[in-house]
Amino acid sequence: MSTGPDGVPGRVAGLWRYPVSSLAGERLDKIAVGADGFVGDRQFGLVDNSTGEIAKPDANKKWHGLPGIAARLSENGSLEVRAPGGDWLAAPGEAADRAASALLDFDAAILPFEAGTRLPAPRYKKAPVHLLTTASLAELKALHPEGNPDPRRFRPNILVEMPQVAGHFPETEWLGRKLAIGDVELAVTDPCRRCGFTIIAQEGFENDPDILRTLVRKNAHNLGVYCEVTRPGEIRSGATVRFVD
Repeated sequence: MSTGPDGVPGRVAGLWRYPVSSLAGERLDKIAVGADGFVGDRQFGLVDNSTGEIAKPDANKKWHGLPGIAARLSENGSLEVRAPGGDWLAAPGEAADRAASALLDFDAAILPFEAGTRLPAPRYKKAPVHLLTTASLAELKALHPEGNPDPRRFRPNILVEMPQVAGHFPETEWLGRKLAIGDVELAVTDPCRRCGFTIIAQEGFENDPDILRTLVRKNAHNLGVYCEVTRPGEIRSGATVRFVD
């Protein structure tokens, strides 16, 4: 079982919430965690108004611009989005839809995931919490030195800082274990199977198909793990991550 020198897996190096599926997330100093995951995470999605297609940047290049749009929740929980070089705009709304459509070069809309609408449910089954370690990112870098394994490629909710373990993606060894982070407890349930989203260019790094090819060859397509919330609460950046016996 891989741990840091102090006998615990590590400490929280980053927390992200993604209010809109496929858009850039917001980095947070603390986050409330409910039974269904980070409060406010993946409440909205995008749709092509002309075809009804739900955004799928992993499978269709026409959606590759989406990570360039930032999304955040205001203090009162309202969604705001910002296209590159633009202002923060209330969403859903006409101005936000125009900004997204201009970036994508087709008519698109930001909509909430709601039963009975054009976005009845997230395209993928929602995994409550996605956890990734810096050790796994370091291992990926060692295997693909020319690449840039920026955590934004992999969209974790929690990034755990821990020493590299040569030849290992450590959190994969935690399957079936429980973790305590602050007053939150998580059960590590499944490896996170990576998709084509990981290769898409974002600000600061280029398109890189070898990122995904390396994971396919060296870690059965996976990087990071999915977790169920067994005790809700709050997580803060810098919190210790420990195993629960």
